[in-house]
Amino acid sequence: MNRVPIQPRLLEWAIARASISPEDIRIRFTKYDAWIEGSLYPTLKQLQNFARVTHTAIGCFFLNEPPELPIPIPDFRTVKTRNLEKPSPDLLDTIYLCQQRQDWYIRYARSVGAEALSYIGTATTNSNIEHVAAIIRSMLQMDVTQTKTCHSWEDALRHIIQLAEEIGVLVMVSGVVGSNNTRKLNPKEFRGFALSHAVAPLIFINGSDTKSAQMFTLAHELAHLWLGQSALSDATAATSATSTVERWCDRVAAEVLVPLEAFRAEYNTSSAVVNEMQRLARVFKVSTLVVLRRMNDVRGFDRSWFWPVYQAEEQRLMGIVANRSGGGDYYNTTTARISRRFTRAIVTSTLEGRSTFTEAFRLVGCRRMSTFAELGNRVGVTL
Repeated sequence: MNRVPIQPRLLEWAIARASISPEDIRIRFTKYDAWIEGSLYPTLKQLQNFARVTHTAIGCFFLNEPPELPIPIPDFRTVKTRNLEKPSPDLLDTIYLCQQRQDWYIRYARSVGAEALSYIGTATTNSNIEHVAAIIRSMLQMDVTQTKTCHSWEDALRHIIQLAEEIGVLVMVSGVVGSNNTRKLNPKEFRGFALSHAVAPLIFINGSDTKSAQMFTLAHELAHLWLGQSALSDATAATSATSTVERWCDRVAAEVLVPLEAFRAEYNTSSAVVNEMQRLARVFKVSTLVVLRRMNDVRGFDRSWFWPVYQAEEQRLMGIVANRSGGGDYYNTTTARISRRFTRAIVTSTLEGRSTFTEAFRLVGCRRMSTFAELGNRVGVTL
């Protein structure tokens, strides 16, 4: 039986990176302790299974030292005390997959004569917040009164995603890595990212977050596209961002979703803060955290009061997410995960013979022709 000599520290690095405990690994791999002690090497098949379980490229185990796997885009996260220098395999694999989809779409867009989008990179962090937000709303043809008439946050989010895709942005929303429902993304690690490009800008939103928070992430990442900047973000309605770029994007996002002028006209300052916060969140179809931020913009709450209220509300909202059940229509879920715009393009290109079914199935995450055809049907592309 052929065994593979590897450094034990590489095995320890892999399970730490995947946030798997040694106890759990021992249940799956009964010879793990012997591998660590160096008294026994794993077989190639065992190593392949270990790589699959830890979401590690098998080539990493043939190195002398654990590799550095940096985040391939600028990282603006400032999530409490988490070690941001060690991205999880789930985060990295999500970015890599989105980059692959974007690369495909860039080739497709150029093949059909797509021109550069006029708004990418037209702002700087010195640009006026209200002016940029007004341009974004105008570009999206986003009317605050339309958002108010949506029945729920989910409807409002779908509406704004549709508007963003109509101006050329690929918007992908998923709470898992690819189509693997066992690899759930953690909103405490990241809430979203933007991959800026002149003809194929892409926004990814962590679908494990609250729906109302996803809306803020979308607006925040749109601001990054206006800067012409790819970025990994912990988009938040809080006022605590340490980066100049993130503070600017947060402020633009708040103004896009809830213009301060409209907020002032609706805000009843004599009402109890918590009651008014809930009411205004329903009116504007945004997170109560965004409303708290706008209240602070109007009234300038004392920090010692504002932060405890904000943090308590943040915990309440995350508790709702933790108790949320999964499920839903497969086709709606899939087109949301890969974007309706991307779905239309890859189905069209494949049916026209310009892309292979093998590549299309890999990027979409399906295995059957009937499933692929129905995805096309759902976005208006038929055989």
